[in-house]
Amino acid sequence: LAPDLVRDVGARELARRRAWKDAVKATKAALHQATGAYAAGGTQYDRWLADLAAARARGDAAFRDACREIMAHHASTRERLPVLGEFYATALAGLPPPRRVVDVACGLDPLALPWLPLAPDAEYVAYDVDGDLIAFVDAFLALVPVRGRAEVRDVVRHPPADEADLALVLKALPCLDQLDPAAGARLLDTLAARFVLVSFPVRSLGGREKGMAATYEARFAALVADRGWSVRRHRFATELAFLVDKGVGA
Repeated sequence: LAPDLVRDVGARELARRRAWKDAVKATKAALHQATGAYAAGGTQYDRWLADLAAARARGDAAFRDACREIMAHHASTRERLPVLGEFYATALAGLPPPRRVVDVACGLDPLALPWLPLAPDAEYVAYDVDGDLIAFVDAFLALVPVRGRAEVRDVVRHPPADEADLALVLKALPCLDQLDPAAGARLLDTLAARFVLVSFPVRSLGGREKGMAATYEARFAALVADRGWSVRRHRFATELAFLVDKGVGA
């Protein structure tokens, strides 16, 4: 994991507890809740890359099937699979195909690139705190027709300020809130993208709704209040999404 993130969470938990071992335990729990809790059945990055490379050689349909199979191993992308094509087509309808995309706290979202309506020779930059995941994503990007790179980054302390046509912040804000309640607002303000696609889960990892959609909608409304941005709302079967137009360039 990004050293800055581990250091910050560890310092916070150590300040709250007298015993070192209790602080270590609490730090591990907080980091797991924000990152590791979403992996389903473990990760097999080497095998996945081999499967993707073999599928790429068989053509686009096989490659898409391989991407879908791997996305099922992460809770966030697994929930999106039933509406994958609809999600991007609907949420980004009417936008010119983006030439540069920034994916914040990406997880396995880059594997949805075959469904993302990009401009020819587009550039795609992915950020996450998980170093092993980022190495996998970086290798994956070499298999798709984009100019791409992946970077380990603690977006809580260091939100990216890359200029882009589109920033993806998919189901990331609840995780950031757990680490720093001010992180979401700081991230949205810092992103130098004309359009920002933000989404939230509508069910818990256990499958319960618990009023999550209403809670997150209110949370997002508070985040964007008084900023002068236009917002387009989309409710999908498994996800609540907002397309923000920050009006900062073409």
